[in-house]
Amino acid sequence: MSSRQGQVDAIVVGSGLAGLVATYELTQAGKRVIVIDQENRNNLGGQAFWSLGGLFLVDSPEQRRLGIKDSPELALQDWLGSAGFDREDQDFWPRQWARAYVDFAATEKRNYLRKLGLKFTPVVGWAERGGGFADGHGNSVPRFHITWGTGPEVVRVFAEPVLKAEGKGLVEFLFRHRVDELILDDDGAVIGVRGAVLEPTEAERGVATSRVEVDEFEVFAPAVIVTTGGIGHNHEMVRENWPTQRLGPVPEHMIAGVPAYVDGRMLRIAEGAGANLVNRDRMWHYTEGIHNWDPIWPDHAIRIIPGPSSLWLDANGNRLPAPNFPGFDTNATMKAILDTGFDYSWFVLTGDIIEKEFALSGSEQNPDLTGKSLRTVAKSRLSREIPGPVKAFMDHGVDFVVRDNLPDLVAGMNEIGRGGHIDLQDLERTISARDTQVENGYAKDAQIMAMHNARNYLGDKVVRVAKPHRLLDQEAGPLIAVRLNILTRKTLGGIETNLEAQVMRPDGHVFDGLYAAGEVAGFGGGGVHGYNALEGTFLGGCIFSGRAAGRAAARRG
Repeated sequence: MSSRQGQVDAIVVGSGLAGLVATYELTQAGKRVIVIDQENRNNLGGQAFWSLGGLFLVDSPEQRRLGIKDSPELALQDWLGSAGFDREDQDFWPRQWARAYVDFAATEKRNYLRKLGLKFTPVVGWAERGGGFADGHGNSVPRFHITWGTGPEVVRVFAEPVLKAEGKGLVEFLFRHRVDELILDDDGAVIGVRGAVLEPTEAERGVATSRVEVDEFEVFAPAVIVTTGGIGHNHEMVRENWPTQRLGPVPEHMIAGVPAYVDGRMLRIAEGAGANLVNRDRMWHYTEGIHNWDPIWPDHAIRIIPGPSSLWLDANGNRLPAPNFPGFDTNATMKAILDTGFDYSWFVLTGDIIEKEFALSGSEQNPDLTGKSLRTVAKSRLSREIPGPVKAFMDHGVDFVVRDNLPDLVAGMNEIGRGGHIDLQDLERTISARDTQVENGYAKDAQIMAMHNARNYLGDKVVRVAKPHRLLDQEAGPLIAVRLNILTRKTLGGIETNLEAQVMRPDGHVFDGLYAAGEVAGFGGGGVHGYNALEGTFLGGCIFSGRAAGRAAARRG
């Protein structure tokens, strides 16, 4: 066993975004840091690398240029209405983190990131539009700011200074080292970590790697910051914590929106050492998952980030009730789908809709934005062509049915359905009724009303929402059906922390020497989002909580 003692100020467990931010802050204070990760160097930045790079900002210059009137008060109203905090003990710190985060998003956040070199695209997205009430879930205004360069750029602006600090001797990375235990002193304070050295690998980023152990190690430091992510690829833990009363029956078929290393191990290790875990039943998974036709990790899923126009049907072809429209209320739609007894649903749409409204989550699915090419972005976002990554799924994806007429479309849907059955005549009646509502600029159909409302926002009208049209209009391109699966993604509960990112014990006292940040801490406090997320808040939560942990650990000595 290798043992390291002395000359280290902090240990950061996990080299994802929260870990990089914490390390960045520690090195800015001149501290020496060891960063430990079970994966290889190719995975520096973790899940954040694969993201679209969306960030929640409040009353930003980008919003104001588009005529969006936002304020900290409105954002906090939206946050608290979405969170629904209702647990006296478990929500004590999350409530405080929520207020602090909204304040950060309205004040320091943009300048903090801009000074590091981060820039945003000019169009602000309107994600998670909500459940229909002003004081309930959802964003009242667009707040989803997409990073110019997507997730890799978010990683870069923190990784580069950390790697420079590595060159100066302030940072040491221990890749392929898996932490299995927190080391405590006689007073119960965390003073280090112990674990296994895994066999070397040159595997590419995101690829599942071996867990063969070749040695053991231990490292000591006065502060340990845990930043190891959630449970998204550990479907056993997802099922174990699934809130059936709130989200419906546990889905039998789930696909993973995160790599295999998102396994939740450190949650159990921290709890076993004495950390308090709270809000375990709060999680954020998506209903618009599709199987990646070119997978990187096992059960690799991609999420469709939809505009509001696709017709959403359950497994038997019944239209989902309002407000379960694309992009509106993730958890309410999850329950509506699962309560049918099936774990999948359908989008039915046209070529015109998919050309303008289908965005795919992930940096690799948005090469124009990721590559920071203005010419490519203009060509792909403003042209009348289906974006290349979307077209690839239409051509190769197992969840897509593309046909020239409705009978053939229904036949294709029934071929790939998992137990449900679509009746042609019933679906034709549903679509025909919907189509009667698009001839005017107003309607009684709530989804058509939502589409018109979306197009009142310039950003949506220009690049995001198709002009309302009849689904059975042959001029609108082929008919398309997409089988939508449950995609596992985010953990909204986790290790309880105070505003200094110090881990709390079940008795309410600080767990000396131990900090937590990012998804492992429910993105702050053990559940800053409450029951629902507003989107653009996950990367931001990693940044905010990682910053808090790094600064607090640096002040320790």
